[in-house]
Amino acid sequence: MRGPHSRPQCTPAHQAGALLLVAVTSLLTRLLSAPAPPPPFPTPGPRLSAAADHLRVYVYAEDEVDGLRALLRGRDGSVSAATCLKGQWGTQVKIHQLLLRSRYRTLDKDEAHLFFVPSYVKCVRMTGGLTDKEINQTYVKVLGQMPYFRRSGGRDHIFVFPSGAGAHLFRSWATFLNRSIILTPEGDRTDKRGISAFNTWKDIIIPGNVDDSMVKPDARAVQPIPLMKRKYLANFLGRAQGKVGRLKLVELAKQYPDKLESPELKLSGPDKLGRVDYFKHLRNAKFCLAPRGESSWTLRFYESFFVECVPVLLSDEVELPFQNVIDYTEISIKWPSSKIGPELFQYLESIPEERIEEMLARGREVRCMWVYAQDTEPCSAMTAIMWELQRKVRRFHQSAETFWLHNRSIVNRDLVEFQQWGTPVPLP
Repeated sequence: MRGPHSRPQCTPAHQAGALLLVAVTSLLTRLLSAPAPPPPFPTPGPRLSAAADHLRVYVYAEDEVDGLRALLRGRDGSVSAATCLKGQWGTQVKIHQLLLRSRYRTLDKDEAHLFFVPSYVKCVRMTGGLTDKEINQTYVKVLGQMPYFRRSGGRDHIFVFPSGAGAHLFRSWATFLNRSIILTPEGDRTDKRGISAFNTWKDIIIPGNVDDSMVKPDARAVQPIPLMKRKYLANFLGRAQGKVGRLKLVELAKQYPDKLESPELKLSGPDKLGRVDYFKHLRNAKFCLAPRGESSWTLRFYESFFVECVPVLLSDEVELPFQNVIDYTEISIKWPSSKIGPELFQYLESIPEERIEEMLARGREVRCMWVYAQDTEPCSAMTAIMWELQRKVRRFHQSAETFWLHNRSIVNRDLVEFQQWGTPVPLP
């Protein structure tokens, strides 16, 4: 027997326990030294915490990669950023410009967690600056010159596609961008495409671009009016475009002219409806109907919050932004598009005024998240996007073309270290 002052024996069990303790301590030390995860969104309010301070985003310059300028300005450089800033696709310009001034921007590729590839291709295409074929060829050319894109297989590269077509504007997206982070207002497109370019695991739904004159808190071009003074129960301000749901609304407006306003919108000529007049019409109803058009997302959903009418989504496949912080049942209604008819009006008329006021009040709280302002703002679309991007950051970068050695160096198939990779880098 051991005496009262003798040392305990070190048994195999003790040794195993000690080794386990060392391993656990080492693991915890590594985890605690890793970049902090983004702080959670406060709930239920819309005040968004900024992304963790360690996040760094590199923004490619338009003259840095041969061909990138064409994706921004067109083949002859004649498309201006100011032109592309206007309209519902202006997010492609706003996100780029805000990232250039972002506190998370870095000029050092080696310290970047994410890489932003600017492009105004929707605008450039609409203005004739590039054809679909040229867009595809130019993207492939640009990506082929980006070693950092090749290093991660595009996993840490961000692209904005601001229209209903989404990433399909780049015809070969499935080959080149199937791992990249795509910012888009558009979700599932399998109703019209063989495959959807939106992936809920890696991509981010962003708000549409509401006219700047309507998002200024103290100087909105059009102010809301009291519910009791609104002339209509609901309105639909948009073109029919031959879409079933929209055509139904146009017909219902003829049957129930005292309940539903749906004027024929003139996009040109002397009777063209100006932006101020448009919002004056929009504010004159308790409910703003937002049916799908060419695709499932609709700018009218976001516009309705700034004239304070309750948006009624009539788009079954629609995806909405920032669903991890916003409860859309508090601020909007989603109604089956197959049931667009008199029963919709009966339902809307049954909603108590008190409930409408509650939804409008909650909408006033969260609409700051539709505003493209600097990410230093406590509540803005960019603050929310940066928070979402932080969740996409990976500690380690790899692809089918990256390999690593015992000294932690990254090499390609020819065992050339990453820092020595030349351009162009061949892509599949």
